[in-house]
Amino acid sequence: MAHTRQSAETIALKCLGWLIGNDELMPVFMGATGAGEDDLRTGASDPVFLAAVLDFLMMNDEWVVEFCQAEGLDTEAPMQARVMLPGGQMEHWT
Repeated sequence: MAHTRQSAETIALKCLGWLIGNDELMPVFMGATGAGEDDLRTGASDPVFLAAVLDFLMMNDEWVVEFCQAEGLDTEAPMQARVMLPGGQMEHWT
């Protein structure tokens, strides 16, 4: 499925919500990104922050599977959404 910028942001927001509800993974996210609680609130409307949320999720295949199962998404959805957010354009070297 091709994503629009809006649908990509929606997936990233769902991912952020999933992370916030994950007591084990949320501290890892906060430590890896340096984000504080205020950053989470303001970041929810920032496409660059939302892109970072998806980047973090995609660091681990198990996290992707768990998130997608929880949200009823195809496991390709986070990567497809990431392409639509800032910095996610795929480079073609040919």
